[in-house]
Amino acid sequence: MEDSKRKLIWHGMFLFLLGLLTGFVETKFVNPRMGLAAHLEGVMNGTFLVALGAVWMEVRLPLKLKAAAYWSALYGAYINWATTALAGALGTGALSPITGAGHSAQPWQETLIMALFMSVGLAIIGSSILVLWGLRRGAAVKFESSPPAEAKKASRA
Repeated sequence: MEDSKRKLIWHGMFLFLLGLLTGFVETKFVNPRMGLAAHLEGVMNGTFLVALGAVWMEVRLPLKLKAAAYWSALYGAYINWATTALAGALGTGALSPITGAGHSAQPWQETLIMALFMSVGLAIIGSSILVLWGLRRGAAVKFESSPPAEAKKASRA
């Protein structure tokens, strides 16, 4: 699981960088407010992934649930940034009354953006619930995916 921790931190920094780069072109979007939102989503979701990576070894869940938390966090973070950027590029106003004010796109584009935003919401909420459950005080140690370093050393001796 140490590898998962490093990957979460790497993805967090990569998404943070994507958010920063989005900030350079936010005024070029059909909807510049949504371009600004995409910039902020990249930076904030990148920071979220770095923070999640920092505590990842403390999340105690069965391997399948931990994998679900991991992948849904990555999906939610990246797709949130990408959907917001796409919404800005298309000029949609779906599910964003403040940043989308005065903008609308083709009905299929509005529907696509709405569906993507809804999937992001479900993924991030699901991941957050799983992580919170895995960080609770009573989380069973039996769910550890690998024994602590001291136990590994002792078993080799």
